[in-house]
Amino acid sequence: MKNNSRPLYMVPYYLWIALFVIAPIVLIGYYSFLDLDGNFTLDNYQNYFSSVYLRLTLSSFWYAFLITFFSILIAYPTAYWLTKTKHKQLWLLLIIIPSWINLLLKTYAFIGIFGLYGPANKFLSMIGIGEQQILFTDFSFIFVSVYIFIPFMILPIFNSLDKLNPALIDASRDLGASSWMTFRKVVFPLAINGVKSGVQAVFIPALSLFVITRLIAGNKVITLGTAIEQQFLVTQNWGMGSTIAVFLILFMFIIMMATGQKDKGGAENGKVK
Repeated sequence: MKNNSRPLYMVPYYLWIALFVIAPIVLIGYYSFLDLDGNFTLDNYQNYFSSVYLRLTLSSFWYAFLITFFSILIAYPTAYWLTKTKHKQLWLLLIIIPSWINLLLKTYAFIGIFGLYGPANKFLSMIGIGEQQILFTDFSFIFVSVYIFIPFMILPIFNSLDKLNPALIDASRDLGASSWMTFRKVVFPLAINGVKSGVQAVFIPALSLFVITRLIAGNKVITLGTAIEQQFLVTQNWGMGSTIAVFLILFMFIIMMATGQKDKGGAENGKVK
């Protein structure tokens, strides 16, 4: 009875995947083979491998790497500290709450903070450095991006660290391992899945940013997401925009494959897989 009824329950799922995942990807692939006049062409793919778009791709990966790197640098010790606090769920909630605020609102807030007459420049003037051009710089772009993505990095790392079996850490210390050795040989390997999930949640969206690049970085930073926006909304070249989107989807798939998770031992129940 259960086996016969199961396909019926899966119909809405299959319809959702077909309409909102497969169909858009197919449309993007179709438009990538069209020129401005709607004729079939391979010029879009040939143009993508020109020096302009290759530099754009490398630049996007570089900024995505920096955003992910600084997110991990901040998120890992934060998540580790949260697992040791008494009210860890409350502190975790306070970290996650800013992610509920609309992205555009947070971006405009930072425009005011980093503006010429904003609090950041007033603080710099107060300590004698003087007013600086903070907006429309690489620093402001990376800072705001890390701030926005940091909850999505902290949460999976926290979940992995919180599930660690404390007996393994105690055993490492009893065997004479230092704190650094315990972290490098026990804690980090067993919590690596949380880092991988965080990388997926940060690196992949960072490749396609365009709101933050427009409002915070101006025209100083151009990513794959910005290029797609320009092709679709400015130049009206849907074929080239779709071609860039095809490669962006391909890059996302490769990243997800590279950061695929494999279960490791160390859960609190002591089971080793």
